[in-house]
Amino acid sequence: MNDFIIVNTLDELDEESKQLVRKAQETLQHAYAPYSKFSVGAALLLDNDEVITGTNQENAAYPVGMCAERVALFAMASRYPGMGLKKLAVAARNEYTLSLSPATCCGSCRQVMLEFEQRQNKAFEVVMQNLDHKWVKAPSAESLLPFSFTKLGMERG
Repeated sequence: MNDFIIVNTLDELDEESKQLVRKAQETLQHAYAPYSKFSVGAALLLDNDEVITGTNQENAAYPVGMCAERVALFAMASRYPGMGLKKLAVAARNEYTLSLSPATCCGSCRQVMLEFEQRQNKAFEVVMQNLDHKWVKAPSAESLLPFSFTKLGMERG
């Protein structure tokens, strides 16, 4: 179930994953992160090969902001209802550094991602950078949240 691929550098990932991470990185300039100073971008590769991006959007009335992954997923659902998702990539940057910063999907995003996966009845890969600055390619959203809450209120795992 947990067939994660972990590599030391972005260049070691497959071409599709590298391109998607770069798209997520390009969107960082559109993040609104005046409070955390931590910009996050997400890029989704759809079954029709379209790429949808999203960025984190903070708000002074915490926690009403939204993570980049959910912004992108909800935009996908609005623009391409019923379209399948192949892969999601995340890139982040701290305002004080030029290089990418580690960022894995938060629990709320993992839950939303899992439900998207369940709705489409197929897994999608998730690419992100862990705290060791290594790139992780997870085989599915479910692999990131093995004991998830479902619409039936039961645990999975």
